[in-house]
Amino acid sequence: MNLHEYQAKEIFSRYGISVPQGQLAASPEAARAAAKQLGGDKFVVKAQVHAGGRGKAGGVKLVEGFDAVEEAAKKMLGTQLVTKQTGAEGLPINSVWVEKPSNIARELYVSALVDRTREQIVFMASAAGGMDIEEVAATTPEKIKHVYVNPAAGLQPYQARQLGFFMDLNKEQVAQFSKILDGLYRIFTDLDAALVEINPLIVTAEGNVMALDAKLNFDANALYRQKAIAEMRDPSQEDEREREASKFDLNYVTLEGNIGCMVNGAGLAMATMDIVKLHGGQPANFLDVGGGTTAEKVTEAFKLITKSSEVKAIFINIFGGIVRCDLIAEGIIQACKQVGLTIPVVARLQGTNMEKGREMLSASGLKITPVGDLTEAAKTVVALAKG
Repeated sequence: MNLHEYQAKEIFSRYGISVPQGQLAASPEAARAAAKQLGGDKFVVKAQVHAGGRGKAGGVKLVEGFDAVEEAAKKMLGTQLVTKQTGAEGLPINSVWVEKPSNIARELYVSALVDRTREQIVFMASAAGGMDIEEVAATTPEKIKHVYVNPAAGLQPYQARQLGFFMDLNKEQVAQFSKILDGLYRIFTDLDAALVEINPLIVTAEGNVMALDAKLNFDANALYRQKAIAEMRDPSQEDEREREASKFDLNYVTLEGNIGCMVNGAGLAMATMDIVKLHGGQPANFLDVGGGTTAEKVTEAFKLITKSSEVKAIFINIFGGIVRCDLIAEGIIQACKQVGLTIPVVARLQGTNMEKGREMLSASGLKITPVGDLTEAAKTVVALAKG
């Protein structure tokens, strides 16, 4: 689960991380009032969306005067911001963050996430912060330094100093940076974060280190014990189908292909998408209906898949272990009838009562093709999707 910049900065402040002064506004008039309250004559107006690359997409404006603040907010609010991270549809701008500008001398980068191979939190830092950090990672990875935190020991002061001196900070700035890093680590562990990122982390002309931007992402599996974080969720920033899927405990991710995939088990879902691509097809989604598949889940899965007009065929790849294949087949038939499915379906059922399940699908009179072999099933659905 992602947070907006303003929400992340509120949490940063709570954990002793310095951020510029700012206020949230949901209307042009509120943006003007926020600027007046902040004082001064120059302001930064930032679109609040769950995506990076806002600056290059016109979602961050440095303006002068209250009229300019109101005009910038007016142009942003109610529109869709399209960045490299949003896709072609973009994300809605429902609020803006009005902030006092900072006197930037240097732009740095720092982030933390879980390295699943080492089973440790890894901090990454670079002196080459700013909008093009992805380019730095791709072309000059030596400019990024990693330190790994042993969960038994926690973040050590020497590790913070290592990163600080790597970024060519002086002694006083390293002390400030160490405080920021300690705050990030406590946020990560206290709040079940999956990613914390400051890009850019700036050094001001006065020599102070602060977070000019803030990004926080949280482990959705831990939200049951992070009620305050869960309440900060903004559904308007999420894909409608992904949001709908979560209501039925379906793991759904929208992709750009034309073959809808319905699978039980994340590993099998990945393998299914791989074999579809291997034979020239493009998956329209990742959809894991889970081990305890029910007729209701199958029906909701069909509804999600068929909401996209791009989907030309559906590939069902189910292993009947916890639930028998004949019950799954019954659910598929019910779902096809309920949604009035007109596009072809290829179903591969393996496991308990798979022969009975295939017989039920064949006798249904619907556009369902049962196939036993995975490769043959993938080739069939690719051919059907191509018409």
